[in-house]
Amino acid sequence: MENYDSSSAAVGIFSGIFGLLYLVFLVVVIVGLWKVFEKAGKPGWAAIIPIYNLIVLLEIVGKPVWWIVLFLIPCVNFVFIIWTWNLLSKSFGQSEGFTVGMVLLPFVFIPMLGFGNYTYLGPAGLGGVSNFNRNDFRDPFNNNNNPPTPPTQY
Repeated sequence: MENYDSSSAAVGIFSGIFGLLYLVFLVVVIVGLWKVFEKAGKPGWAAIIPIYNLIVLLEIVGKPVWWIVLFLIPCVNFVFIIWTWNLLSKSFGQSEGFTVGMVLLPFVFIPMLGFGNYTYLGPAGLGGVSNFNRNDFRDPFNNNNNPPTPPTQY
């Protein structure tokens, strides 16, 4: 017979608890992402399909599909994944602080985005409306490129 000491049992219990906790967090993030996809007008089930969920996420934030290649490059992927999360939070009208929350605590902030009172505004929050003033004289491509006139004094 084999003799098991108590440290092996403790390691097994410890890893079992953390494995279960990880699965709970994973399910919470997937359910939250499902709701985010539905709010953006995409199928919610896309959140559980491995590569397709990235394609749908990139469509929601308005970036090209070839960004998936950038997600596969070591060290570059951190930058582009965080950038994509930032664009997702902007698509729902949130700030960079919400992006930090999505990166550090995704099991809290992604369900908040999915189940919260946030509405989808379009890719990166544009919603078809730009904050850019079309009559801005600094725009070199504006045909009405007239600088503002100084006020007249009487």
